[in-house]
Amino acid sequence: MTTLPTLGKTWSEHNRMMKEQKKKRKEEQLMKQLEKETKKCQESEIINPASEYDKMNISTLSIAVPGSILDNAQSPELRTYLAGQIARAACIYKIDEIIVFDDQGDITEPEKKKMKKDEQLGEARLGCLQLGRILQYLECPQYLRKYFFPLHKDLQYAGVLNPLDAPHHLRQQDASLFREGVVTNKPIKPGKGSQVNVGLLQDVEVDKTLTSGLRVTVRIPPDQNTKKLKGTIVSPDTPKKEVGLYWGYNVRLASNISEVFSKCPYDKGYDLTIGTSDKGKSVDDLEVKSLQYHHGLIVFGGVAGLEAAVEADPLLDVEDTPLVFNEYLNTCPNQGSRTIRSEEAILVSLAELRTKLSPIYPSKFNLQFPNLNNSCEKN
Repeated sequence: MTTLPTLGKTWSEHNRMMKEQKKKRKEEQLMKQLEKETKKCQESEIINPASEYDKMNISTLSIAVPGSILDNAQSPELRTYLAGQIARAACIYKIDEIIVFDDQGDITEPEKKKMKKDEQLGEARLGCLQLGRILQYLECPQYLRKYFFPLHKDLQYAGVLNPLDAPHHLRQQDASLFREGVVTNKPIKPGKGSQVNVGLLQDVEVDKTLTSGLRVTVRIPPDQNTKKLKGTIVSPDTPKKEVGLYWGYNVRLASNISEVFSKCPYDKGYDLTIGTSDKGKSVDDLEVKSLQYHHGLIVFGGVAGLEAAVEADPLLDVEDTPLVFNEYLNTCPNQGSRTIRSEEAILVSLAELRTKLSPIYPSKFNLQFPNLNNSCEKN
């Protein structure tokens, strides 16, 4: 009789200890799972596009244009249309980067008062900012523009410009492995990733929890049986690397021609630089595929030419402009007009150099659009 209370007390303590051990084991399992998920997320972080190009051995082609070319246009409508022509040329010839540089030299005090600053592009003269802003606007898929481009005077006439119709400017009915999207501010369920608007009837649930308002590239596996579309976040250059799909261009500003080179986003800089001028060597003298490059750059001058831009740069002490570049070419020899406008020079030069340029890492594929059956239709 005397042992019953002792046995009861021992059994109660045993149950309590077992429950505590079970609870501890669950906590340890949860901690291990959390550490595993954290490590997995860290390993799959989005990589900077520029450095990723070097790791993936992708050849890129950039162009640099002076913002002052807009000052030569007679009206706001013509300024906008000129910028649209540059964007169209860049898209047609698959340009990966457009640098808008200031070729007018030091900024005076009165000019400083007129200068404006953009959150993404930085501070620059009005012509450079407007050109950069319109180029960014046109590169962005139509269904995302309302999220990234509020009403602005520089974009007043951008709506009437010809669309780029680039491969990443997908329509709702287009089937594509990749899509550009914006992270929504919808509440995130426990254990789920963010919701991304990719221009479809329903949002896509991605594998990461991201800040709302962020522009991302999403891989959407085909033939999903689930009601909710799921995707994974990838680097913006992945479509080009994996399927050879042109995925638009990046835009940056440079305060002078020196910054075009010194602030190159690629680790080893541009290994081929080409200046264009009517005083250069004839492009006809070059052999086919003679200009090899990993990261190539073609620089265009303004109304006064590249010579004036080099002379106005306080950081360059060069008397002979061709010394600044690897090649100094006249891409339209024996021209009939006294002058060639910058937007015309870009189209002419890219057409002439197309057969002369030879990327060290050419694309293994030759895709133009994700869905050739319906992506070539006009808007």
